[in-house]
Amino acid sequence: MLKVGGLGLLGLTLPGLLRAEALAKGKGPKPRAKSVIFLFQYGGPSHIDMFDMKPNAPERIRGPHKAIASNADGIQVNEHLPRVSKIMDKVTLIRSMHHTMKNHNSAGYYALSGHEPPSDDQRLRDSLSLFPAYGSVVDKLAPVSGELPTFVSYPHVIADGSITPGQHASFLGKVHDPLFVPLDPNSPNFNLPELTLPSDLSYERVSARRELQKLIDAQTRMMDYSVAAQGLDAYYEKALAMLQSPRLREAFNLSAEPDTVREAYGRTTYGQGCLLARRLVETGVKFVTVYFAANIGGQSTTEGGWDTHGFNNTRMFPIIEKYHLPITEQTLPTLLNDLGERGLLDDTLVLWMGEFGRTPKINENASRDHWPQCYTALIAGGGVKRGFVQGASDKNGMYPAENPVRPDDLAATIFYLLGIDPHTEVRAVGNRPVLISEGKPVMEVMV
Repeated sequence: MLKVGGLGLLGLTLPGLLRAEALAKGKGPKPRAKSVIFLFQYGGPSHIDMFDMKPNAPERIRGPHKAIASNADGIQVNEHLPRVSKIMDKVTLIRSMHHTMKNHNSAGYYALSGHEPPSDDQRLRDSLSLFPAYGSVVDKLAPVSGELPTFVSYPHVIADGSITPGQHASFLGKVHDPLFVPLDPNSPNFNLPELTLPSDLSYERVSARRELQKLIDAQTRMMDYSVAAQGLDAYYEKALAMLQSPRLREAFNLSAEPDTVREAYGRTTYGQGCLLARRLVETGVKFVTVYFAANIGGQSTTEGGWDTHGFNNTRMFPIIEKYHLPITEQTLPTLLNDLGERGLLDDTLVLWMGEFGRTPKINENASRDHWPQCYTALIAGGGVKRGFVQGASDKNGMYPAENPVRPDDLAATIFYLLGIDPHTEVRAVGNRPVLISEGKPVMEVMV
């Protein structure tokens, strides 16, 4: 008792000791996935027009698109997704996702962190009181060793009015922030100049300058006074290590890919981003987040996210027919097939979803509004079943009818598949103990 009590004073609680002991004895979750590719569909794609079709519902609900059979028994998809229909035997659909956040920033934060926001408020702003991104948690608890980053995200900082929380490390510290790449992978001259030293500057000189900077920082006690600067020292050390990494530089060298492969993914920012994600996990990066768009969009056929309300005399179905569905039809099958052909899909978890779905009932603008009460998440590879459906919506796709799943549970599932105990305790602001997930892993989706 004295021994345990003493350790408790050092921040090691009895539950933590028991969990550590269990992990030491091999009783923790067995890693099924080595890496994760998170394809975040900002704006909210319509579940009822893609992966949870309701062909027998009234016209005002089922919409103008027909359902077609896929190569997985009992799974239908939109008629505009014939190539997607041929890879449904590789995926699990969770058709009973649900929560109550109707605003993009709150729902987006929930989707990116797996933690329910303190309020459903479009004015929800990023702060250290909010939880970190999945990839930052992975970087904290199961980082990649060596010079490679654990967590990479690109090419957008997503926002709707204000920056959507949940895109970085928050209270875990800047050292666990993603390597964020604000560049267009589809650009002809795409590269990472910040990872390439000038010809007249050696790595040794950069390291020497860094040592001098450390001395200046210590003398001015800058780190003591700037919350925003906390963790920058370690972050700089990681950045210097990346400067030496030919593996990382080569991973970003998309020009090394044959033109046929690049064309297969599509010469778009998002398409080349999906190709880059494959190259990164192939190199050893553990968590990659690819943002479909920088904003909620929904009124353009050339850019933006899935927020198709029909505002400003636009209409949802012509827009998704010309833009959102074709780009999904090209990228999702190509990525999953490419991962499979390279032997990467078995240990790479791919997650495709938005922050919510869209209203089953079509609105007066012949479009659909926000609907968090029921939507679909698609997951593939990394230890999950193939050609499988978890949960179900009711006859009109309005509410879960079987096995409801919350974002908390999906977060717990991601961590569990990576071999991380989803109830691991970390320290938030004020040294307050919090769990990385309050949810329960969805064991039914796992092989």
